[in-house]
Amino acid sequence: MSSAAPAPHASARRWTVLAVVSLAQLMVVLDGSVVNIALPDAQADLGTSDVARQWIVTAYGLAFGGLLLVGGRFSDRFGRRRMFLVGLIGFAVASGLGGLAADTTMLIVARALQGVFAALLAPAVLSVLTLTFPGGRDRATAFGVFSAVAAGGGAVGLLLGGMLTEWVSWRWTLLVNVVIAIPVAVAARAVVPRHEVGEDKPRIDLVGAVLATGGLVALVYGFTSAELDGWTAPLTLGLFAAAVLLMVAFVVLESRVRHPLLPLRVVADRNRGGAYLATGLAIMAMFGQFLLLTYYFQLVLGYTPIQAGLAFIPLTGSLVVGSTQIGARLVTRVAPRYVMAAGYLVAALGFATFLLLGTDSSYWAVLPGSMMLGLGTGTAGVAATSLGTSAVAAEDAGVASAMLNTSQQLGGAIGTALLATVAASVTAGSTVGDPLEATMQGYLVAFGVAAGLMVGAAALAMVLVDARPERHTMDAEPSATLAH
Repeated sequence: MSSAAPAPHASARRWTVLAVVSLAQLMVVLDGSVVNIALPDAQADLGTSDVARQWIVTAYGLAFGGLLLVGGRFSDRFGRRRMFLVGLIGFAVASGLGGLAADTTMLIVARALQGVFAALLAPAVLSVLTLTFPGGRDRATAFGVFSAVAAGGGAVGLLLGGMLTEWVSWRWTLLVNVVIAIPVAVAARAVVPRHEVGEDKPRIDLVGAVLATGGLVALVYGFTSAELDGWTAPLTLGLFAAAVLLMVAFVVLESRVRHPLLPLRVVADRNRGGAYLATGLAIMAMFGQFLLLTYYFQLVLGYTPIQAGLAFIPLTGSLVVGSTQIGARLVTRVAPRYVMAAGYLVAALGFATFLLLGTDSSYWAVLPGSMMLGLGTGTAGVAATSLGTSAVAAEDAGVASAMLNTSQQLGGAIGTALLATVAASVTAGSTVGDPLEATMQGYLVAFGVAAGLMVGAAALAMVLVDARPERHTMDAEPSATLAH
């Protein structure tokens, strides 16, 4: 890493880099929710069974979550720009195959391939951003924009999925990625720099890759099984046991091998570790909330898919404001622990307002809580994302980015399964005669659990994070050596 000031053309170009990587990130995040609304139409069109329908969702999450650490190390080994382009183009091709699927099997395979290439693309996206904006106020602005895209993409996906499904075809929820990817790939070749990290490029720890992938896949699949079959089902318990054993073996191996897949120094730093844990808890609440509110809007209030998507716009707008206008300004002035804790507590208060909802509530009763969720998580997300990739050696940028993505992916899978199971269990055990009221009881308890998760994220930030603002965001701006 050179300490020379960036050349004027490089300094100007990096804002274009931000636009390119943000669009790529949006494409990956969209796919976590845009297809969900299209599932009923896809199921009817392809004659998909209920079991196979679940695999359309699960295949993407398993491949994405399971291969993220491997994808991060690939970026460090083979180059961030190269893996960015490979992941982007591969994701577009897989999306095209899914959009043209002739049967269910082809669609499931395409979704798994999307997950594989997303696992290459996501760490490359964040590590390119990290090395392009290594410090200073510009870094805070860049991470504010990126955090808004990463956190708000799920809500945008719900709206876009509803619009494409209702107005065009479910197939365009996949084909839209091709439309996004082509111009992004062209722009990336022109503006995304090669970051030189020296001759000693990290080798790929193959045994560690197998253990980490197996452990993460077992963990993600375990929570999916819990949602479908229950927490005490033999398959669920077996998957959780396998995940624990594989991950313990992985940690032991990583502490001994010369070229680990995940250098333990990346997660041992209390600031980065705190950021990963707090982000995971917050994402658990947020992703579960997207599912619960979608159900509430459509099943309780009777909204159409497009109306449900539109109902998330204030939350998305608040996320953008929280990330770009509040979080990006605060992280250069206030210690990250306070920015994160305050943001998560505001989000928890937003969830608490949902406890006042009923079967006959108007949208105006949902709006204040939605806006608090957006403002709180957007503000906290800037500090968490910046911390999760801060103070790492250039050769570890990819794997640090992968760890942040892994905490988000696991948080999403766990939160969706946890809150859906809580809601279903409370509804099933309700003694209320009205089925709609019983369903509402389940949602309210799940909203309370989500509020508790946000409080937990705030507590983790206060206990674990000790960074000062100037340490990570106000240092002089070193520039990575750029080569074309």
